[in-house]
Amino acid sequence: MKRLFRVLWARNLEFIRDRSALSWNILFPVLIVFGFAYGYSDNDMNRYKVGLVDTATTQPAFLKARYVQFIHYAHKDRAIKKVVHHQLDLLVDTATGEYWVNWESPRGYMVEALLKTMGGKQYQRHQVEGKNNRYVDWLLPGVLGMNMMFSALFGVGYVIVRYRKNGVLKRLKATPLTAFEFITAQVVSRLWLILAITFGVLLGIKLLIDFKMEGSYLALFMVFALGAFALISMGLVVASRTASEELAGGLLNMISWPMIFLSGVWFSLEGLQPWVQKLALLFPLTHITVAARAIMLEGVGLADITPHLLVLAAMSIFFLLLGSWQFKWE
Repeated sequence: MKRLFRVLWARNLEFIRDRSALSWNILFPVLIVFGFAYGYSDNDMNRYKVGLVDTATTQPAFLKARYVQFIHYAHKDRAIKKVVHHQLDLLVDTATGEYWVNWESPRGYMVEALLKTMGGKQYQRHQVEGKNNRYVDWLLPGVLGMNMMFSALFGVGYVIVRYRKNGVLKRLKATPLTAFEFITAQVVSRLWLILAITFGVLLGIKLLIDFKMEGSYLALFMVFALGAFALISMGLVVASRTASEELAGGLLNMISWPMIFLSGVWFSLEGLQPWVQKLALLFPLTHITVAARAIMLEGVGLADITPHLLVLAAMSIFFLLLGSWQFKWE
């Protein structure tokens, strides 16, 4: 017992003296609570979602209805698909005097009645039909992206820090191996492993629950490959100079947990406040989730998700160059 308490006391002193890790363990829960308190500070109880394609000069009284969340869309065709899949209860174009409703949606029926009651009788009705996507179909792309995120960040960032702490990198420095060769090997190794695991899991889930897949598997592969590369490069930035495993774990958690909550993995970003939606665009996981979900649920092609692919490519190059520039062996 004496030896046990000695080791316990030494470990406690080690943790307390590591001020960076101690500070992070105190600040992290505070930041999470603070973010949720202000990110979801809107007290309006929005029961229905209505899309707006355009807003005319003369606005109908319907736009002032309570308990209705109005979301603006730039592309009418994409918004109509959301009505088809029950992601929107109604779509209204106030400029042309048209609206779209899914006749199979009970919520759409209620919002349509509200529109007619509040001055929308002159609007031209367009009826669409389509089954509601299962939550598991909607959730799957985000869960796959989240699994890739943890594997990329901790599989590269944490491992390299442990190599540095244990003196492995110091020994490698004495060999002809260059930093670029070492980093490239780490990226390639983790990239093929992530993709193999992701599509292996995807195949297993397909056999078990037969999820919805409207688009191309090749397009999905491109999204996951570029997304994994961006996440691995982000992990390299954390591992480039960090020598403390506790600090590395704190930094990786600081990066990963906000991405989990703000990247649309568990719930739609359309329900968040505008500034939170803009903040979410800074995370690679957001672009991975949105692009993969569009391919799997809406059947879009690579041309439709080009902006997300370009952002992921730019993030990959930036993080890779930054990590390579800051990398040190010891």
